[in-house]
Amino acid sequence: MRALVISDIHGNFHALEAVLAAAPAHDAVWNLGDVVGYGARPNEVVELLRGISTLDVRGNHDRVCTGLTSSQGFNPVAAEAAAWTHGTLTDSNLEWLKAMPKGPVAVGETIVCAHGSPLHEDHYILSMRDAWAPLQRMESSIAFFGHTHVQGNFSLLENDWEEERPQYAEREAAAQQRLELRAGTKHLINPGSVGQPRDMDWRAAFAIYDDMDSSVTFHRVPYDVEAAQAAIRAAKLPERLAARLQTGR
Repeated sequence: MRALVISDIHGNFHALEAVLAAAPAHDAVWNLGDVVGYGARPNEVVELLRGISTLDVRGNHDRVCTGLTSSQGFNPVAAEAAAWTHGTLTDSNLEWLKAMPKGPVAVGETIVCAHGSPLHEDHYILSMRDAWAPLQRMESSIAFFGHTHVQGNFSLLENDWEEERPQYAEREAAAQQRLELRAGTKHLINPGSVGQPRDMDWRAAFAIYDDMDSSVTFHRVPYDVEAAQAAIRAAKLPERLAARLQTGR
């Protein structure tokens, strides 16, 4: 079985289209949340996902943009985008987003999918310090998560702790890097953000999980950033949301 693992699309339809066009053949699509918020084409993103995703986990922006929770903890730019998104979503898409389950969601006996962490949907895992408790406490051998918009892997094998981030030679063309999943190891794996990367790489990020050869392959793919920026500006959303797409931060 091969799964396309995506996260943090954030209403960026142009990036999602590029990911789906570049993704190798797969049997399932696992969506780790934050489908909307920030980007200017939330309805198109949701409608596309509704036809292809086989597993969905809600993100914090999905909750706020649908009114399940307030935007009190958001910065002003995020709160403005959330309010705009709520007013833009169709009733059908709003209800679909509201119905996405809270993570973690199990895939068989060895894998879970979460937004922030397998321990709490809003926790950020950015460093080994953040990963320590989830790796110690999670019962699955693999947890896929998003939320940070940073592609990478944290692992634990007995007393061997490792943090790995893909290193790509250049930042313009499509690129990939394979990670072998060693037997007996626990992994926390972030596929990166489709629609708003924050690891200084502007390209859309995703991952392919392959249980036949026990591997995850991280991918980056270019997309039409200028078109995504133009859509944000046309919607009169904050300029910050358009500008940051060019730098991946």
